[in-house]
Amino acid sequence: MSLFRKIFGLRNTPEDHIKSEERGKYMPEIKLPIDEKFTINFKANGGKFLYCENMEEIYKTFKNILHENNWEGNSVFLLDARLKDLFKDFDLKATRNPSESDYFLSTCEYLIADDGSLLISSNQIAEKQLRDLPPNFVIYATTSQFVETIGEGLRGIKNKNRDKIPTNITTIKHFKIQEDKNFLSYGSSSKNLYLLLLEDL
Repeated sequence: MSLFRKIFGLRNTPEDHIKSEERGKYMPEIKLPIDEKFTINFKANGGKFLYCENMEEIYKTFKNILHENNWEGNSVFLLDARLKDLFKDFDLKATRNPSESDYFLSTCEYLIADDGSLLISSNQIAEKQLRDLPPNFVIYATTSQFVETIGEGLRGIKNKNRDKIPTNITTIKHFKIQEDKNFLSYGSSSKNLYLLLLEDL
């Protein structure tokens, strides 16, 4: 995947990289692979992107996040029983009250490449609003959750949940505190977000 080039800083060979000015003006724009596009936009939004090849790396990275932020033994807002089981070796002090928590551990529905946002629903946050959740998020996701657009993600949610479509569908896009809020960012809830991304393709 081209994602690895971006993450590990591998140099493109001259034939891999053609500068825009060297291309003819009628040539179509170079289309970035979906994973690379997401990574660029997600990091531009202020998110912390942590790629892991296997669960061993996921656990090691999660442990480093807890240590870095002094969250070991602290309360975590956790609604997903599968995640509680997945991270059972960490003896997480799970609570269902976000105001008592230092961070929120969750999954997401999809990773949106177009704008580097995360699509979530009531499957992850029940009926809570983003502003009611802890300021720190640790999101566990897989590479199979990449989609190009929000529309594609919404279709995916509908297809996966034909019997009961989840409510409270929203995106998280701002991952750093904005000093100068303008009308475009009005009402958005900035979150300090770590994305633990597992390779599953």
